[in-house]
Amino acid sequence: MAIRVSRRDEAPAIRRATNVSLDTKLVAAAKDYGINVSRACEEGLAKQISAERNRRWQEENKDAIEASNAWVEKHGLPLEKYRLF
Repeated sequence: MAIRVSRRDEAPAIRRATNVSLDTKLVAAAKDYGINVSRACEEGLAKQISAERNRRWQEENKDAIEASNAWVEKHGLPLEKYRLF
């Protein structure tokens, strides 16, 4: 199941009310600093989803990445002679 995370340049995501249990001290501090708790939770969740998506992609493509790295180790980078650095 693919999860799509909204980006700032896309249309706003449809929001759904949900219950979340948070440390009362964190909520109080967020209120003191004028932090929107819902948005902060949303951003944190989006980062977690992105990290997990990346971890799974790397795991699913581990064999191909290792094969590519082995090829480069043996043959060098393609077009390396044209690099300017």
